[in-house]
Amino acid sequence: QVQLVESGGGLVQAGGSLRLSCAVSGTTTRTSVMGWYRQAPGKQRDLVAIIGFDSRPNYADSVKGRFTISRDDAKNIVYLQMNSLKPEDTAAYFCNAKTFGFGLRNDYWGQGTQVTVSS
Repeated sequence: QVQLVESGGGLVQAGGSLRLSCAVSGTTTRTSVMGWYRQAPGKQRDLVAIIGFDSRPNYADSVKGRFTISRDDAKNIVYLQMNSLKPEDTAAYFCNAKTFGFGLRNDYWGQGTQVTVSS
């Protein structure tokens, strides 16, 4: 059973930094496409950053140059380093794992961690 557990959220002032962690079990970060999504109240869940098998990251335009996704395959953890935070970054952040096998793709989600950026 795949489980994703996020941590590292909190309250920070604009311009500050936070690092989110996603501990993965039941699959491996190396063989999964790992991503971070966020959802503000009343809005849809949007992709923030994703890292694939080749370790090449992709980012939403709104976070390029400020956020960095990375993974530690030895520890099976995915990180999201968030710098120069803005009030509009306030949202619940969710870790996502996409696994592939037997021609199927499965999506798994963590429970989310709240990030609040004050102005």
